[in-house]
Amino acid sequence: MKMTMTQETESKIKDSEISTAELISHFREKCKICGHHRIMHNEFGACEGVMNKPCTSGCDEFEAE
Repeated sequence: MKMTMTQETESKIKDSEISTAELISHFREKCKICGHHRIMHNEFGACEGVMNKPCTSGCDEFEAE
């Protein structure tokens, strides 16, 4: 049986020492440059904006408030 992405991710979380609550808190943190949450930033740190509205601040790295 092939695991779905969600199942695979949940399995990785269970295998780690990080709780789901800690992950949620981590990604809810806001950026002091643009004000968007960490989850809106890509793997390189650049803000991709919210839903269909791109970030216009020029934020190219996440900096926690």
